[in-house]
Amino acid sequence: MKQSNTIHFEISERKVLLRIVDILVVFLGIFVLSTYFDFEYLNISSENTVPLIVLVIYITIFGTIFELYNLQKASKLDVSFRNIVLCMSTVVLLYLLTPIITPFLPEARLQIIYFYIALIAFVFIWRVLYNTLIASPRFFKRVLLVGELSNIDNIVTTLTTADSSYSFVGFINSEGISTDSIKYNKLKEYTSKYLSTVIMEEQISEIIVAANNAENITPDLYHELMLLLERGYKIREYTQVYEEVTNKVPIQYVGKDFYKYFPFSRNNENQLYKFFQRTFDILFSVFGILFMLLIVPFIYIGNIIGNKGPLFYTQERIGRNSTLFTIYKFRTMVTDAEAKRAQWATKDDSRVTTFGKFLRRSRLDEMPQFINILKGEMSIIGPRPERPFFVAELSRSIPFYETRHIIKPGLTGWAQVNSRYGGSVEESLTKLQYDLYYIKHRSPFLDLNILLKTLSTVLYYRGQ
Repeated sequence: MKQSNTIHFEISERKVLLRIVDILVVFLGIFVLSTYFDFEYLNISSENTVPLIVLVIYITIFGTIFELYNLQKASKLDVSFRNIVLCMSTVVLLYLLTPIITPFLPEARLQIIYFYIALIAFVFIWRVLYNTLIASPRFFKRVLLVGELSNIDNIVTTLTTADSSYSFVGFINSEGISTDSIKYNKLKEYTSKYLSTVIMEEQISEIIVAANNAENITPDLYHELMLLLERGYKIREYTQVYEEVTNKVPIQYVGKDFYKYFPFSRNNENQLYKFFQRTFDILFSVFGILFMLLIVPFIYIGNIIGNKGPLFYTQERIGRNSTLFTIYKFRTMVTDAEAKRAQWATKDDSRVTTFGKFLRRSRLDEMPQFINILKGEMSIIGPRPERPFFVAELSRSIPFYETRHIIKPGLTGWAQVNSRYGGSVEESLTKLQYDLYYIKHRSPFLDLNILLKTLSTVLYYRGQ
C-alpha cells in the first residue's frame, strides 16, 4: 500500500507561491515591454540590479499591506483586481519618488503608463491562472476525519471556512458504533475495519484525529492508525491543524493538560528580543507623539464641532501581570456614555459621536496611547488592554483569559488585525484565541506581519 500521490499546497506554500510568481511575472512584464515596445525606463539587466531589487522590496511590502497574499481575498478575482490596482499604484508612485535608488524619469512620460499597466496586467493574469489551476478542486486536500460524532460538524465547518482547500471525504466515529439516535449525514461514515481500503480508494492525503479523549478511541481503530503511521501516512491531531489553519489557540479543546498547548515562545524570555522590542517601542512612540502634536489642532476643532466635550478620555485598564494603569485616548463617545454602568462597545454604537466614528475608523483615537508606550505601561504590539470590570466578568466565563496578561498590552495586536471588536463573550473568546497564539508564537517576523496588517486596517478604514 502506497501513500496517496495527490498534490496539495499548504497555506504557507500557497502564500510563498503567490509572492514568488508575482515577482517573476513582474519581471516578465518588464522584459516584454523592453523587448517588443519602445520602453527604456527599466529593463532586466545587471546594470539595473539595485532598481530591480528595490522594485521587489516595494511589491513585497505593499503587496502585504494591500492583502495580495490573503488567500481568501486572492480567491476572489474582483477583490484581487482592486487590491492589485491599489498596490501597484502605490508601488509605482513610490518608485517614481525615489530616483536615487530607482531609474530617473524617462523623457517620454507615456512609458510610466506602460510600466504601470504592465504591472497590473501581468499580476492579475497570474491571479486568474492561480484561481483556475492552483486553487482548483484538483489540488484540494482530501481528508478523513476521526473523532466523536458530536464534534464532527463543528470541526468540518471550522476548517473548511478557514481554508477552502480542505475536502472532507468522510469520517470514522472514534467511539465505535454509535447507539445515538442522531446521525451525521453530511459526510459518509466509515468503519475502522476498512480504514486501509478507504485510504487507497479515496486517495486520502491526510487523517485528522479530533478525539477529545484519547481513551475513547477503540482498540481496533488505534491499531489501524498505528499501522498507517508506521507506513508513512500523514496523521495529525486536530488542535495542531486548527492552530495552523486559523492562527488561533483552540482553548475550547484545552483541558487539564493545558500545559501541552502553551509552550510559549522563547522570545517571551529572550532578553535580546525584549531589548529590541523596547527600543522600537520608544522610538516609535516618540515619532507617534510628534505626529500627534501636529494633528491635535485639527482633532481639537473636530472635537468642538462633533464631540462637544473634553478632548481626552482616561480609563483604568489592566496591564502586564494584572497591574492597573491609566490609558489615554481621544474621546469618541458622548460625555455620559457610561453614567449608569460599564457597557460593551458594539458595532454602530449609538454612544459614539459622528466625529468619534471617524476617529475610531481611522484609529486616530488610539494615538494618545503612545504616551502609555513611552512610559512602559504598553507596547506597540500585544493584546489590547481590557477594563477590570470586563476582565473579572470574562475570567469567570472563559478559561485561561488572564493568561493574556503575562506580556504588556499593545496598541495593536494579532487579535486586532484578525477579528472584530470584542463586544460580547463570544467575540472576546475569539480575540483571546488570537492573543494566546501571538504570545505562543511571538517573534520579529510575526511583529512585522502585525504592523503591515495594521496598515491595511487603517488604509481600508476598518477600525471600530
